[in-house]
Amino acid sequence: MNSYAAVDLGASSGRVMVGRVGPDSLELTEAHRFPNRPVRVPEGLRWDVLGLYAGVLDGLRAAGRVDSVGIDGWAVDYGLLDAEGALLGNPVHYRDARTEGVAEKVWASVPPEELYAATGIQYAPFNTLYQLTAARSTAQLAAARRLLLIPDLLTYWLTGEQGTELTNASTTQLVDPRTRTWSYDVAARLGIDLELFAPLRRPGDPAGVLRPEVLEQTGLSGPVPVTAVGSHDTASAVAAVPAGDGERFAYICTGTWSLAGLELDEPVLTEESRAANFTNELGLDGTVRHLRNIMGLWLLQECVRAWGDPDLGELLREAAEVPALRSVVDAQDAAFLAPGRMPERIAQACRASGQPVPATRGEFTRCILDSLALAHRRAIGEAQRLADHPVDVVHIVGGGTRNALLCRLTADACGLPVVAGPTEAAALGNVLVQARAHGLVGERAGMRRLIARTQPLTRYEPSGDAAAWRAAEARLAGAAP
Repeated sequence: MNSYAAVDLGASSGRVMVGRVGPDSLELTEAHRFPNRPVRVPEGLRWDVLGLYAGVLDGLRAAGRVDSVGIDGWAVDYGLLDAEGALLGNPVHYRDARTEGVAEKVWASVPPEELYAATGIQYAPFNTLYQLTAARSTAQLAAARRLLLIPDLLTYWLTGEQGTELTNASTTQLVDPRTRTWSYDVAARLGIDLELFAPLRRPGDPAGVLRPEVLEQTGLSGPVPVTAVGSHDTASAVAAVPAGDGERFAYICTGTWSLAGLELDEPVLTEESRAANFTNELGLDGTVRHLRNIMGLWLLQECVRAWGDPDLGELLREAAEVPALRSVVDAQDAAFLAPGRMPERIAQACRASGQPVPATRGEFTRCILDSLALAHRRAIGEAQRLADHPVDVVHIVGGGTRNALLCRLTADACGLPVVAGPTEAAALGNVLVQARAHGLVGERAGMRRLIARTQPLTRYEPSGDAAAWRAAEARLAGAAP
């Protein structure tokens, strides 16, 4: 069995996982977990990327001998380097307010319909394109000679090699999903210099070897190659969906965000798809992830933080006793994007729509989970219609698989069986892309068969009142401005 270190960076924590892969075996263990705490400074909200890098080094030290390293993480954010390769300040957090009102400036040069037809990426205020537009007049951008997305930045510090991994690059809204390369016309019309970006590389491409200084800091013996994986964590997670051969499936990658959609061979670039706010991000082997971003368990995480971190299991037990669909909110509403005061904002949304306002923590929790299941229903239903691609099963992967109530509610809402697992999908996809690059596993279907054989999965059959979900969907649509 070969060992692969998967660095998996999330919005609230990072970890280094070690995957041991054999012809018919796949074992994953956690070597090290470390916090990812954004810091608010006078200039705004920033990532502590030096703390993240220190956590990566500690994790590689704890991992011991490995045959390769791969890094995945969240999308859109980046670090800027000067002419000597030094970082120009801490990367800006995607929840920072600097992109407020920027979209209208972009659309004045490239109307939203043309932007979507060229890039296939849904509107989100924090897309890299809008961040770069917001940064246009800053001294930092003027001094920059290289832009590296966060996983590529950490890879650069490990290896000294610069590259831009394609699945993450596609989230910048600067890539043409048909040609799988830069959208030069969009960049030119917006005055964005694509020379800032390092050359594109794809999952499985070599990304260098650990520098001697890194070997010394981690106690590893070289050479240790670093392999490009699906560096957008959703790309790695979808690669680990344990779908059967020929299975018609949808997926939901759950965590801070819910990413719900389909794996396709070609993008869906219609005006109807744009109006429905679906995105076309690139995945493993040239696939397209036609999906919708939903606010996800961020809503519950923020409530739990506001309540002083009560026991989550107790909250879920209380929520299970609350009547279904008493109150629902739009889990895609940008009003829930910023941190802070989440219970108050949910209460206000219920009050404004004429629904009962949750009074207990259990009622708030049930409102959130019902709302997420309803958002999953809407996204999966619309994805099938927009892509003319019917499905028979929904795979839920990621941290939300631990939430049995959410999985059951999603099955009921969608009216489809839900297969939940694996929980560590992003890390497993990361590991298997490395293993495939080194000849240990075969094609994508073979990767998925290996996961299905070796990882615990739970199946939820739909039940309950389908009419109640239709009514809640209509109620929410009627409350929209």
